[in-house]
Amino acid sequence: MFWTKSYLMSSSRHIPLEDFFRKPERTAVRISPNGTHLAWLAPWERRLNVHVRDLATGKERRVTHATDRDVLGWLWASDDRLVYAQDSGGDENYRLHAVKADGSGAIDLTPFEGVKCGLVDDLEEEPDWVLFQMNRRDPQVFDAYRANLATGEIQLVAENPGNVQRWITDWSGRIRAADATDGVSTSLLYRETEAAPWRTVATHDFRESLEPLRFTFDDRRLLVSSNVGRDRAAIFEYDPTTAEHGSLIFEHPEVDVTGLSTSRRRRVLTSVSYETDRPAWHFLDEERRAQQEYVDAEIPGRLNRMVSHSRDETRWVVHSGGDRTQGGYHLLTWEDRGARRELTPLFDASPWMHEDELAQMQPISYTSRDGLTIHGYLTVPVGVEPKSLPLVLNPHGGPWYRDSWGFNPEVQFLANRGAAVLQVNYRGSTGYGKAFWEASFGEWGLTMQDDLTDAVRWAVGQGIADSARVAIYGGSYGGYATLAGITKEPELFACAVSYCGVSNIFTFLEAFPPYWEPLRAMVQEMIGAPDHDAERLRATSPLFHVDRIRCPLLVAQGANDPRVRKGESDQIVAALRERGVDVEYLVKEDEGHGFANEENQFDFYRAMEQFLGKHLGLEDR
Repeated sequence: MFWTKSYLMSSSRHIPLEDFFRKPERTAVRISPNGTHLAWLAPWERRLNVHVRDLATGKERRVTHATDRDVLGWLWASDDRLVYAQDSGGDENYRLHAVKADGSGAIDLTPFEGVKCGLVDDLEEEPDWVLFQMNRRDPQVFDAYRANLATGEIQLVAENPGNVQRWITDWSGRIRAADATDGVSTSLLYRETEAAPWRTVATHDFRESLEPLRFTFDDRRLLVSSNVGRDRAAIFEYDPTTAEHGSLIFEHPEVDVTGLSTSRRRRVLTSVSYETDRPAWHFLDEERRAQQEYVDAEIPGRLNRMVSHSRDETRWVVHSGGDRTQGGYHLLTWEDRGARRELTPLFDASPWMHEDELAQMQPISYTSRDGLTIHGYLTVPVGVEPKSLPLVLNPHGGPWYRDSWGFNPEVQFLANRGAAVLQVNYRGSTGYGKAFWEASFGEWGLTMQDDLTDAVRWAVGQGIADSARVAIYGGSYGGYATLAGITKEPELFACAVSYCGVSNIFTFLEAFPPYWEPLRAMVQEMIGAPDHDAERLRATSPLFHVDRIRCPLLVAQGANDPRVRKGESDQIVAALRERGVDVEYLVKEDEGHGFANEENQFDFYRAMEQFLGKHLGLEDR
């Protein structure tokens, strides 16, 4: 079939669970704007913190001191200042902090309880300031502010009129465009200057997407990813004064195109990114093409991405990854348009993992019962012939998201324990065009679930899976699909694991966080409205069909989850225990939508390992 020699190799060793899920040695590596320093996230006290290296002296220092939660994300705001974000216990109310590269000058920029913040623009031309958004004034919407990184001063830049979901800046960091919604329609707002009034350029039903990516270099037009009047999104120029699409920059015949890269220094578009079975690029600039070809030749067999660069674009951080490695980092020197070039290894993210011991992720496709082509990925254990294997069906969350080719520690862990792992981009998964996405509307627990059932039957029919040893495991919507699967197809699964999964669509919709409220009407069109679709929502809510559940179940939940409230797991566990069904329940009081803290991840995956070993018969290899 489609396997390479990996299954003919000798059996891989039983890799310790902790090796899959421990914090990476270094990750999220970026270079400072002036190219003199590197910074990255690395564990300290079991939490990811920001560390900085002076490239001239080699001296390194840790500049953050998080002990309760990882530093979630960070960036260089200027040559000597960094900005990072943290929440509390998984509540997703992120605060923004700033610190100097030498560790001094630490400041909490948004010291407000119960407020969610996010960066809008690093304001490259104003190194002492950043542009961010927060919902302090009104929990449902986000206003835009400037923050001074040295003093903590905050200035209101744009008050949200009540319908803006995203602010868009021009090349000078001025807010000149915005995405807005009335719940079921989306509008593009535009203004000539920050002092000018907003003007609605165009309004479309939410099924059509006109996503501004950035302004053109003259700040007069927009570069957009658009599927207006077409099935698959493509990159266009767009005139906000006439509401007309201009020249087509790139389209792909099979998938949406949403990524665009530019060179600010040379003022050119450099590449667009898209994803079929694997991530790929189309180059718009010969220098960028030459750069990629050089790196790919130096690091063959890897997916090499440029993840950061100095402002003069002479120094680049390259991440090289794949399906069997978390990857490593290199420093690329690229001067005189590549006449002087050098690639220097920096470090691996997880040097304790060995690529030849891990399993290959193979793209697959099959036809659903109603004729759709469904794509996905199959990972088969190393050293095992792909016949009559225990199978873990692993539906992704979202559901308007997709699985991608690349390193997945859960998948590798399960494969190392002897299971084939099947990931499915069921209808509704993003990237495959508008029609495929819309095919999921109103189909939770119905045709979306049938796509997953059909995937299992495909794997059994191919001889890959043992029909008596099939498990289903997923998180978020994947957790819902897990619970829906064992109620809709109770004979199909030997056991199941639900991770922060929805059990009752009614209570899930009632418990939206406040900043989701403006999107309620759209979400109800996509999922269902309790007042109009009550019969269907009840028929597809697993809680009301626990009498159909036959197989053992493991449920895991974060107590502070703002997306899928703890009550979703509480309900299904209580209902099953009342019926005497075998259900294990793991709750972490310091977690939210999924477990972030290393010790909690270890507990969860250890519980999963024991559960699947008991009920799926995975080998202790």
